[in-house]
Amino acid sequence: METFDDDLEILDLTQNVFPTRIYDRNNHFDQMDNLTFFRSFRLTKPTVLHVLEQIEEQLEYPDDRNNSISPVHQLLICLRCYATGGHLSSCANFMGIAVSSASRTVKKVTNVIAGLRPHYIEMPMLEDAVTTSNKFFSKGAGMPKWDSYSHSIPGGEDAELFRNRKWYFSINSQVVGDAELRIRDIVANLPGSTHNQTIFVNSRIRARFDANEFPNFTLLEWILGKNYLLTPVADPQTQPQQLYNEAHIRTRNSIERLIGVWKRRFPVLACDCRLKLETTLAVIPATAVLHNIAIQMNEGEPQQRAIWAI
Repeated sequence: METFDDDLEILDLTQNVFPTRIYDRNNHFDQMDNLTFFRSFRLTKPTVLHVLEQIEEQLEYPDDRNNSISPVHQLLICLRCYATGGHLSSCANFMGIAVSSASRTVKKVTNVIAGLRPHYIEMPMLEDAVTTSNKFFSKGAGMPKWDSYSHSIPGGEDAELFRNRKWYFSINSQVVGDAELRIRDIVANLPGSTHNQTIFVNSRIRARFDANEFPNFTLLEWILGKNYLLTPVADPQTQPQQLYNEAHIRTRNSIERLIGVWKRRFPVLACDCRLKLETTLAVIPATAVLHNIAIQMNEGEPQQRAIWAI
């Protein structure tokens, strides 16, 4: 008959075979200089503190059992994941935690940041809309707003649903942006095989224009409302047609630049995202929120070379 002492002996042998590992977590926030910190986490220290102030309470653990991860460390783990394209093993080694802890933390923090969406991703009110229009006109674009589509790499089952027309797997996202490269509206929950027009026709932004939510936004309604989308003239013959095409190109360049800056700031959007599909769908609006916060905090645009300096 087995005794209590026998159970203790078995437990002791098990701990010898699978010893508990204690990770040494580095204090990257205090130890890194500003440039190294930005290259590693894609946001500056003041911006990270600004984000932390809004989500800290939701990241706090009720006690410090099992060496719980602090809110600032959780946020940096998530940002590091966004900076490395979703490589959880690389993120875990860099941050000094287990891969399983990195996975849980990234999911948790991503959902919390995505919850800030109503505060940072919204269509402008009348005064802001006029300002946005003037900024586009001052740049010689001539059109106030544009929407575009971006693809992010997903994982998960039913992969063929996510194969887009270019034959790679993605999530097709619709983005509405303004002249300051802020994201004003986003739809990011449909597989890459979904046609762009299908996304727009079924989007909330179209329903809002159909419901005349923006009665005074004549220029916005002209672009996205009654006729929904304007396309360039195929064979411009007159000067007005040529000017229209030029304005069309310049306006589209603005949204393409927005997409480029957004992806350079967070390479997880451009690389093969190695997270679960559920988490990936939350990463897209979460990074959009962080992108808008970075613009609000007057952060500079990330340089292309900085992507590889991580």
